[in-house]
Amino acid sequence: MGKYTVKIINNISKKALNLLADNFLIEDESEPVGILVRSAEMHDYEFSPNTLYIGRAGAGVNNIPIDKCSENGIVVCNAPGGNANAVKELALTALLLASRKVVEGIEWTKTLKGKEDIPKLVEAGKKEFVGPELYGKKLGVIGLGATGQLVAETGINMGMKVYGHDPFISLKNALHLNSKVNYVTEVRDIFTNCDYVTIHIPKTEETENFVNRELLSIAKDGIRIINIARGGLVEIEALRESLESGKVAKYVVDFPDNDSFELPNTINIPHLGASTPESEENSAIMVVNEMIEYLLFGNIKNSVNFPDCDMGVCNSVNRITVNHKNIPNMIGQISAILANEGINIANLLNRHKGNWAYTMIDIDSEVNEDLREKLKAIDGVVRVRFIK
Repeated sequence: MGKYTVKIINNISKKALNLLADNFLIEDESEPVGILVRSAEMHDYEFSPNTLYIGRAGAGVNNIPIDKCSENGIVVCNAPGGNANAVKELALTALLLASRKVVEGIEWTKTLKGKEDIPKLVEAGKKEFVGPELYGKKLGVIGLGATGQLVAETGINMGMKVYGHDPFISLKNALHLNSKVNYVTEVRDIFTNCDYVTIHIPKTEETENFVNRELLSIAKDGIRIINIARGGLVEIEALRESLESGKVAKYVVDFPDNDSFELPNTINIPHLGASTPESEENSAIMVVNEMIEYLLFGNIKNSVNFPDCDMGVCNSVNRITVNHKNIPNMIGQISAILANEGINIANLLNRHKGNWAYTMIDIDSEVNEDLREKLKAIDGVVRVRFIK
């Protein structure tokens, strides 16, 4: 087996890249087997037929054309939780900034430079920047993945009463949810009860304008909203009206654009959520390890388009992996072709995720290109690999 070529887009942690030992070659070429990326826009990227894997060193994958990758049999993985602590800390910062008028106070203080008796001016002017404490207030957390759960626990530790809601909560996240979080199935209950709301859900077609006019209209007066998740999750015009009327007291967003700059009572943060050396390193190490597992052994972990699937190291003569659509009789067709070739299946694992599925088969026989072409000819199959 030759070396797998890997293309690096954006800066990736050197500690993570050091994990790519003898089996990998980092090259800036147009036909890589693996791609490692952070925030670079890839929707117009021309993928090579050789590309098998894309690793997003972070959580969000809005910059990657997921459907296009799936149709081409490219597994896209991310690093859920790799930057969770960094984002949690910025969310806490945003909560404090939304309450205590620290930014406004700092900007006003700058105007005092060169004036006489600054301490007296400070004491006279500070009353304009009074803001409430977080202790004893109600915090609503929308999205209870790795980051949302950390934010919820932080709120509890600060003496807040925490409510949680997640439109896509998994069993794993539900089981790990702090018992002191008041979980609500209706997001309306977050807005009618809470003094603060912080958003931690992905941006998808389903979640676009998730915080909409209806939710803002029933919100508790003076609510403060924190968006450290993604742009496009809050309906801008409805938010503008709520900020102008005072219904929403403050909005803090980590994804500024021309619209957010025009909003009153808004603090724009320059996408600092995961901007710590620790989170960048953690996320890069995660996706590099995921790439090693997939390219060397066919195992999938933390994929956003194909199911997680793990058969460990191949102890048989060959391992066959098939990326295919989640349609009936796929296993039967694959098995029939192997049987016709006189190939005995030593181990088989099949999983599905949404419209896509993945099948791993260990066999004690040699394989040839003729077998690959027969498997690829099955309607719905988009990729066939042979791994020794």
